[in-house]
Formats: sequence, C-alpha cells, structure tokens
Amino acid sequence: MAERPEHSKGGVYSRKGEEFDRDTRYIATRVKRTVDDGEDAVPVEPGRYRLIAARACPWANRTIIVRRLLGLEDAISLGLPGPTHDADSWTFDLDPGEVDPVLGIHRLKDAYLKRDPHYSRGITVPALVDVTTGAVVTNDYAQMTLDFSTEWTEHHRPGAPDLYPEGLREEIDEVMARIYHDVNNGVYRCGFAGSQEAYEAAYLRLFEALDWLEDRLRLQRYLVGDSITEADVRLFTTLVRFDAVYHGHFKCNRSKLTEMPVLWAYARDLFQTPGFGDTIDFEQIKRHYYIVHTDLNPNQIVPKGPDPVEWLSPHDREKLDGSPFGEGTPPGRVRNGERSPNPVELA
Repeated sequence: MAERPEHSKGGVYSRKGEEFDRDTRYIATRVKRTVDDGEDAVPVEPGRYRLIAARACPWANRTIIVRRLLGLEDAISLGLPGPTHDADSWTFDLDPGEVDPVLGIHRLKDAYLKRDPHYSRGITVPALVDVTTGAVVTNDYAQMTLDFSTEWTEHHRPGAPDLYPEGLREEIDEVMARIYHDVNNGVYRCGFAGSQEAYEAAYLRLFEALDWLEDRLRLQRYLVGDSITEADVRLFTTLVRFDAVYHGHFKCNRSKLTEMPVLWAYARDLFQTPGFGDTIDFEQIKRHYYIVHTDLNPNQIVPKGPDPVEWLSPHDREKLDGSPFGEGTPPGRVRNGERSPNPVELA
C-alpha cells in the first residue's frame, strides 16, 4: 500500500481543502569520489550508472542539461522514459519493445523494487541506477546535479564549465532556495492547490519571486556571477515550461513568460545556449502534463500552442557582461540517440 494517496491513484495530484505538499523523502545515497566507511554512498565509476530522466519532467531535465554541459555522456549513460505514466510507474515506451536497452526493464518501478522490495513512495525521475545490480542508487535530484559538478570532475570534458564554483556557493544556494520554494515548486503549489486560499497564497509567492528575478536579471546576464551556474539550470527548466503548461494548466496566469521582458529574454538566451534548448521537447512536455493530470484535465486534450519557434528569436542579452561558459567552451553536438525527436527549428 502506498504511503500517500497520490502514489496509488492515477491522475490525482491534489486533495480538496489542502495545500499541495511535495513528498521530498528521496533515496539519499550519494555517488562520491571518495567513500568513507559507514557512509551512505557508492564510488564514482564511469560506465557503472545509468541516468533515467524523462524529457518531460523539469526535475529530470536538470540532470540531462548538467550531464551534457559537463560532458559526462561517456561516464553516465542515459535512459529516456516516455512522457506519460500511470500511478504505477514511468515506463520505457519509446524504446524498441518498450524495454530499456541497458537495464532490460519496461517499468522504472522494477529498479526501485530491486533497491527495496517494499518501496512505497513515488516512482520518480531522475533516478540513477546501478547497471551492475539493476537497483536505484538515488533519486535525490537536487544533490545529484551538484555531485555531477563536484564529484565527477575527473570525467568532465575539457572546457566544461564550473556550475557550482566554490567561492559563489553560498549565494548560489540562497538564490536556488527561493527559486525552489517559490518558483520550481511554486507552480505546482498553484496547480495542485486543494483550496482557493492555498492557490492564491502560492500564486502571490510565485509572481513576487518572478518579479524579484526580473529585477535581479535586468542588468546581469546570469543569476550569480558572470557565467552559467546550477542556479540558472534550475530556473530554466521551469521557465521553459511556463507558457506551454503552467500559465494555463496550473492557473499561473497573471503574466505569460513572454509578457515578462527580462525573464523572457534571459530564458531565450539560455535556450539558445548549447546544452539547454537542445534538451527540450515541447511535445513531450505538453503530453506529460495534459495527459497525466486527469484531475486537472479529465478529457486529456493537449493544446497545440504556443509556437516554440519564438524561442529562437533574438534576445540581445549578449550585450550584458558575462559569457555562458566563463573560461570554458560549449559542449559539442548532441550524441546520436539522445537528440530530441521534436527539435525547435526555424522553418
């Protein structure tokens, strides 16, 4: 029996009369360069772990971006579930035979049950799976990308950016904390609110935070420092879904992203930076939200718009100080087999 109702009833994500309360009890095992005795961690080992990360999910999208920016493709393989799931599991319905070619499973749930036969929480992405055992190592998405930056450095590509520079970590952490509570999770607190009061409180916090970000980014190209950091990755995956999903589906409708000029230019700047927009699939994003959330969209109708080609329009952010990769270089072309099936391209 699942521990929470949303883990057992497909399509239901809100509870009448209650605020949305995200279950943040993740499998917290770390993957580290050096593992101390008794520590809940396993060693960094290229080829041993497989990242399972659906393109549709913003939390998983972060890991795909960071893996690509750092050039960890050879060290950590990538499995891509389809955009929809039921109450039971994310599934590999995009692969031949609907089976992940490395793990040999149809349901991601099987890797969770390998770790714990009595696992009763949500089957979430991203998940890092040990290929040698078939068991999930961790689904702690926030720590996962930080470890990609700090524990996997020996396997970064030449010219990889420092997404979590030591001298800026305190400020990055402060900015990311507000982005998480009020923006990343804030849109969900709007969309899955079980009362008018809960919805309005989340709505006010969301747009106060977006106004704060609009002001912060008016005269600086990136959130912290002069190049991309983990904070930019975390904000981007919410912004890129805002008009396509959150504005209408989650009732975050004070303003569209396209009506917030600084954030819209900032988001386009990132989208057009290698490693960001080339991980995005708007069709999968829309199918996920509008089909899976049947309590919000019972007829499962997926909207046609907005036209994603707008993401390729000029942004003029290069006039501000800073460069995307600092002293580093952009990643190369997306690997074969990892390209979005629905890329955004000019006609």
